[in-house]
Amino acid sequence: MNFLRRAFPFAGLAAAAMTLSGCNILVPDVAADSPARFVQEISPVFYEPPGVDPRRVKPIPDQPVPQTRELYKTQFHQTYGLPVSNPLNLDMGMYGQVRDGDFTLPAIPATRIHPEYLRQEVDYQTNERPGTIVVDTKDRFLYFVEGNGKAMRYGVGLGREGFAWKGRGVIQWKQKWPRWTPPVEMVSRQPEVRPFSAENGGMNPGLANPLGARAMYIFKDGQDTLYRIHGTPDWQSIGKAVSSGCVRMLNQDVIDLYDRVPAKSEIVVM
Repeated sequence: MNFLRRAFPFAGLAAAAMTLSGCNILVPDVAADSPARFVQEISPVFYEPPGVDPRRVKPIPDQPVPQTRELYKTQFHQTYGLPVSNPLNLDMGMYGQVRDGDFTLPAIPATRIHPEYLRQEVDYQTNERPGTIVVDTKDRFLYFVEGNGKAMRYGVGLGREGFAWKGRGVIQWKQKWPRWTPPVEMVSRQPEVRPFSAENGGMNPGLANPLGARAMYIFKDGQDTLYRIHGTPDWQSIGKAVSSGCVRMLNQDVIDLYDRVPAKSEIVVM
């Protein structure tokens, strides 16, 4: 007894010292090594309404693995708008550096763009006649109808919500290396573009011009819609809806489309 009375004070002092120093003595939980406890702790829990204890699901019985599998049959509608050739085999050289008039367009890092947005001929069934431009605003594609169930497809950037235009019109006229003149509405929203307003002569053509290397002007019922198909130096905007409403294309693509489309061609934006 004397020994215990002498030993306990020292034990108490040691415990107090441990507590004051910020250390904690951890006692191993040997029950944690139990497989049954492990299964109980990790099994999923589904909670019922308040007042009802959680219940645990029963283990899922083993199921035989099928030795054969069914192959899905490709229907016609599943190939609508798909490329004729594998997009991975596209000629990336069409996005290389281009000397065009007084300007040299830099190469586009096409491998950093999703393959579906690169220029390619695709199967395309439509009632529109050859030479018509169809802009699919949902999937961000522009189709140039070739006929015989084919079309040339380009990835495009579009106007953000509230700024896009839809309808049927014509390409009234086309312009190489156009000047950019922001509309009055844009100038009022973005005063920083005022130096390029119509009263100030617009922005000179060039690599930094927002209209890029080509512009095609969309009219409806003889009136300018103020919407354009045009190039853009911002290749990362293709496939996105961030502009003030125009249809933006890679500069190399808009040059290709420009050469295919005659003036007064019909355009459908849907």
